[in-house]
Amino acid sequence: MKKIASIFILLFAALNLFAQNNDIEMADALRQNGKIYIVVICIVIILAGLLFYLFTLDKRLKMLEKKSGGKN
Repeated sequence: MKKIASIFILLFAALNLFAQNNDIEMADALRQNGKIYIVVICIVIILAGLLFYLFTLDKRLKMLEKKSGGKN
């Protein structure tokens, strides 16, 4: 649970760093047309998929480590 919380804190910190500059013309055009929400949804879906994949991969690795007896 601490891993998930720390990932989200880092993600929001990074988003705050990039959100400082509001004079981007492309973003203004996307905002006016309402397409910015589609872009944000796509980014969120991609990040959620990557996080899901990483957590399932971590779970599988832990199972393999238990099976092997933790031998190095």
